[in-house]
Amino acid sequence: MGDVISTNLDEGKREMITARTNAVMAEFGRFYEQQYAVALFNSVRYEIEGGGNTQTQLLHRKDPLKNKSIFSGGLFQYLEESKKWRSRFLYVGDSYNISLYESKAAHDRGLHSKGVINCAGYRALTSMEEYLGLLNNSLSDTKAKVASAPFLKCPTQFPLILWHPYARHHYFCVMTEKEQKKWHAVFQDCVRHSNNGLSEECKVATPAFTDALRLYRQAKGHYGTWDLMCGNQAQILANLVMETLHPELKNLIVPRLKGKLQQRQRDWMLISDAVYRQVVSQTKTQHEALAQVCEVERPRLDSALRTDMDQIITSKEHVSGKIRALVLPRVEQLVRSKVQPYIHSILEALMEPTSRGFSEVRDILFRELVEVSKNTMNDRSSEKLGEHMDKISMLAFHPVKMQSCYEKMEALNLEGLQQRCDVSSPSVFIQRAQILMRQQMDNAVHTFEQLVHQSLDGHSGEDFCKIIQRCQDRVLKKYDYDSSTVRKKFFREALLQIIIPYMLKQLSPSCSPDLPKFKELIFEDFSRFILVENIFEEVVLQSVSKDIMMAVKEAAVQRRHNLYRDSMVLTNSDPNLHLLGEDTIDWAGQFGGVKGDRQGGEVANRKRKQIVSMIHLDGMPLPYESCQEVPGVDGIPEESEGQTEQDLETEKPVNPIQHVPIEKEPGSPDNGNPITELQIELHGKGLNFVETLGSSAHDVNVRNSETSYRTGGQRFALACSCGIFLF
Repeated sequence: MGDVISTNLDEGKREMITARTNAVMAEFGRFYEQQYAVALFNSVRYEIEGGGNTQTQLLHRKDPLKNKSIFSGGLFQYLEESKKWRSRFLYVGDSYNISLYESKAAHDRGLHSKGVINCAGYRALTSMEEYLGLLNNSLSDTKAKVASAPFLKCPTQFPLILWHPYARHHYFCVMTEKEQKKWHAVFQDCVRHSNNGLSEECKVATPAFTDALRLYRQAKGHYGTWDLMCGNQAQILANLVMETLHPELKNLIVPRLKGKLQQRQRDWMLISDAVYRQVVSQTKTQHEALAQVCEVERPRLDSALRTDMDQIITSKEHVSGKIRALVLPRVEQLVRSKVQPYIHSILEALMEPTSRGFSEVRDILFRELVEVSKNTMNDRSSEKLGEHMDKISMLAFHPVKMQSCYEKMEALNLEGLQQRCDVSSPSVFIQRAQILMRQQMDNAVHTFEQLVHQSLDGHSGEDFCKIIQRCQDRVLKKYDYDSSTVRKKFFREALLQIIIPYMLKQLSPSCSPDLPKFKELIFEDFSRFILVENIFEEVVLQSVSKDIMMAVKEAAVQRRHNLYRDSMVLTNSDPNLHLLGEDTIDWAGQFGGVKGDRQGGEVANRKRKQIVSMIHLDGMPLPYESCQEVPGVDGIPEESEGQTEQDLETEKPVNPIQHVPIEKEPGSPDNGNPITELQIELHGKGLNFVETLGSSAHDVNVRNSETSYRTGGQRFALACSCGIFLF
């Protein structure tokens, strides 16, 4: 492996990679410094003038995954270095990063992991055919025989592959189809979480970064959505560099690779990963330095803003009026002829799968709450109530239980838009809607918990069922209101994200040459905070925002997708609810008699409660720490089912061939658990073979023309005349 990389990535090519990265970062840095001052102006103005969001009906909790982990279990991993399959123990914590260990014992002992996978930019695949299709596309210039065997042979029929356009691919496999479905749901959740964009808590740095990135790509002619705006700032910037560098390196290196197609594919993947790691390292260092320079400058800019805010606002409004008078006729003509006729069809395409997904969230929530009520009726002890409430508390973060909701959104079809409006793929909108589904489910569950917990004071077990029923009805009504508000906001943002880039692409050739003359109208002291390019985009946004608002309002009036009119949710109908707590309730500790994990350090981290459970079924072997079958999602009977965690750890797996317990060999966990001369018998599939595998709420404010939209999983804010950001 090392020879392939060192041979094809000599000192000259590495210097070329560094030079290209430096050039991109220098150009991006100029945009970032400009947008940082604008974002600071918008933030300070919002702080001074204030603004409001639509009042939500459901509660939000700050840290839902505290002392929780998502999933862990054993499967088989393919190691590139040795070209062998080996058993691995994977742990997915609350960060959604995937940690790989030699064994469960190594994890429990607190040993360092063998690697950590950050899933930003990845795709989770379950088919070798789909993976090979993506792989062959990466080397489309190479002529390959149709019957050529791939370089990777999976020992089972149930692969799990994490694919990335630039970084290293990761290969896993499991023994059963149900295991595959469970792991696939977990991997998809890791990808979804990692692709959710930057933190919106940073009211200056985040909008400055996203606007700078958008303007950089627009300067290169890319106006539409971007699938690879995911991960942290260093990863996003590395993807930006690789967007042009990767094809150029492929043209230089791939023709020089030797061997059969499969070997060339493998070699190119290793080279691409080495390049990507080098670029990420460089973008990380340079972005941190850039952010530090801007933060040092922030106090001076902040002081100037607060001193001259009124004059800056007046100056901006004056320039905005001049630009609007020039470009508005062209903008209105474009809206009438090329935008208005398509708004309703785009909205309908978005509404159908989104509404079905949110409806499925409500159905699952209702079934779970009914199940709690039924169980409480059968056993009215506080211990059992605490047990059931503890289970339901993490419903939103259970990938398997939420999978049916997410699948509804996968049906989104924007065919036709991808060419007309430069929409790269619907994945940007799919993942955003899925994240919103998870948030609404968690808000509903958390509100239910708080209501039940508040109502239990002074009541006996005989009243539990009535209390739960009453709380259930209240929460479902609140969910209906909030889900309507969230969906309408999502529709507005999605329409803006689709339409605004298209309009800018059409208008920029004729309007951009006229913009520089307006710089003369801006005082030099205010030129850091008022940019004519931003004002031009704000004028374009204002021109179409009214049509988008009207289209969404008309959809709400029709009630076809269970949307409510805005007038129905103007204020919070339950003010006392927001006096309740925001923290997660320890049901097991308060009602079940089980103390929560209070240990510090790594020990507490390793003993966190796992949201997705592994269930040991009688009569089914547990070789090599592989996870077991998944219970039906309809019943959702997760979490141990009568067997304690200690019992699971002490139970010895059974050899599937000799039907005797497998004794664990002592020694260093670094030795691993290789699959050596293992006969893998696929029961029920008619296959028997031996493999020897080696040994190692926000509404558009027309008055202030303020709105936001998302590109590539991250919200882009266009602050107009007022410049208020509503997050």
